[in-house]
Amino acid sequence: MNNADQAGPSSAIQDAIRAKRERKARTEQEIAELEAALIADIDSFNFEAAERRCRHEQAAEPIAKPSIPTSIFPEIALDAASSGATRKQPREAEAETPPHEPENGNSLLDQLRLRAEERQREAHSAQNNRSQANEGIEQALKHLFFYLHEFVQQLNVIKPDMPRVYSLVEQFELNRLAWQEGFADYRTQRQSAGALVELVTFSYRLSSPGLLHIERDGPSVERFRATLFDYGLAFSCKEFKNERHYVERAEFEIRGEISVSLRWRADFAKGLITLEARNLERLGSTVYNIRPQFVDQALLDHFGLLVLGQPNQFRELVKRT
Repeated sequence: MNNADQAGPSSAIQDAIRAKRERKARTEQEIAELEAALIADIDSFNFEAAERRCRHEQAAEPIAKPSIPTSIFPEIALDAASSGATRKQPREAEAETPPHEPENGNSLLDQLRLRAEERQREAHSAQNNRSQANEGIEQALKHLFFYLHEFVQQLNVIKPDMPRVYSLVEQFELNRLAWQEGFADYRTQRQSAGALVELVTFSYRLSSPGLLHIERDGPSVERFRATLFDYGLAFSCKEFKNERHYVERAEFEIRGEISVSLRWRADFAKGLITLEARNLERLGSTVYNIRPQFVDQALLDHFGLLVLGQPNQFRELVKRT
């Protein structure tokens, strides 16, 4: 390779390097010129005129309102086919249902208040009536208890003979009885229910020195045994059985003791006093309904005569209305 060929590539390379340097210089110069022009435009810009122009353009154009959903939740409409009627417009519904007309110039709330006050007065009056009736029953039971308590104390000391005769079966009877011992007591309600006296009990025991010997056979043995249990009589029984162990007959020995019990019970629901008597005038149970206002001294005195087996008008006084 000659010198001319070596000089050709070398000069070309140098020209390229020189051109690159000149282009870079021109680029930096162009950027500097552009920056200077922008600074000049910013200095000469009129902000007030631009603001007025912008306001004029906004006034000339209509304002587009954003679309806001009318309801957050989806509306639930009744199905006309299932309900059998189309949904009415609000104005039509208001026109068909006139407002409530007050009575005597009173509003609905005033009417309800008057009815509530009337109902409260009725309930209060009924409660007062029940309270007075219950207190009347309690006062009658208290009067009764004080009388019976004093009555039984005196009889426990005197121990009088009792001329009453208690028929048992056929010609058999319990007689020649005498007072042994008596007792009177009372019971009240729970404190939460008012603690009113609701029960007065009066019991006593009569006895006779004699014994009754009664014989029964066949099926009547069990029936007679049940009767003695019902009367509360003390007895012993000797059974006679056959080879098949069936009871053919039995001999009963009945002691001359009779227990008498009386329960004066308050019936607050009916406003009465119920007297449940057992073996009082005869063997067995008897029930009397007594009005509390009739539990007076006359009734109590005649009740005492009844207990002693003397003539009395207790039944007539109890039946008063």
